[in-house]
Amino acid sequence: MKRWSRQTTRSAINGYAFISPWLVGLALFTIYPIIASLYYSFTRYDIVREPRWIGLENYVTLATQDLIFRRVMGNTIYLVAVGVPAGIVVAYLLALLLNNEMKLRPMFRTIFFLPALVPAVAAAEVWRWVLNAQWGLINAWVKARGWPVIPFLSSEGWAKNTLILIHCWAQGQAMMVFLASLQDVPRSLYDAAEVDGANRLQRFWYVTVPMTTPAMLFLVITHLIGMFQYFTMGWLLTSGGPNFSTEFFSIYLYRNAFEYFKMGYASALSWVLFLIIMLFTVVTFRSSERWVYYGGS
Repeated sequence: MKRWSRQTTRSAINGYAFISPWLVGLALFTIYPIIASLYYSFTRYDIVREPRWIGLENYVTLATQDLIFRRVMGNTIYLVAVGVPAGIVVAYLLALLLNNEMKLRPMFRTIFFLPALVPAVAAAEVWRWVLNAQWGLINAWVKARGWPVIPFLSSEGWAKNTLILIHCWAQGQAMMVFLASLQDVPRSLYDAAEVDGANRLQRFWYVTVPMTTPAMLFLVITHLIGMFQYFTMGWLLTSGGPNFSTEFFSIYLYRNAFEYFKMGYASALSWVLFLIIMLFTVVTFRSSERWVYYGGS
């Protein structure tokens, strides 16, 4: 085995010295919390007292006794099943619209991208005012016409769908990813399809869609991860209500950790969430072989 020269060793030491602050931060704020949460998930821990080892009890309780957790899983699956496709479809349609030649196109792109830049707290306050059942902007218009008030955030039937609509409103980043993907589609493919007699719909389905599937895969994965961890807007607007109808996985995890101080139980929840996200991510990647097209491969 070839030995390192003194100069190589000195260069390696200098390199590690320069990245040591990052390595220390990674160890303290990422690796240690991950390992600690795995340990705490097998304990009963409330911060005040020392953690007590209870084995798989937290996981057994999740699977067999926690009725609220079942409601939480139903809410979260609904949010993912409806919110992810809805958000991606809205982003794709906006990208298709803004990929066409039109007047003031840069201004429209900026307008549609702006929701992605608005801080979540500010956006939540605006939506709270717009959707309020008593004095909200939409319901004021509805009441002025003598129609019944729409309980956007105070009804079990409306609350989840309202949060999904707000999620669709903030698709500026996904729109820009699709827009970049659309602009990378070679014009020669459209010309060849047109020569072969393909109409506009056929060119879209057989040229545009396949060529943008890599971007679609990326956004499906990121949306899946984001929606399983959905927290901020739901917590700010509904705090899990009404009657646990918007109690999503991350909200329930937060509540157990910082309201009930069940740190061991919350750690178990976090690992269950991790495994669920990993499962859905792996399944999506495996299925991508059937529907994602990489040009030239």
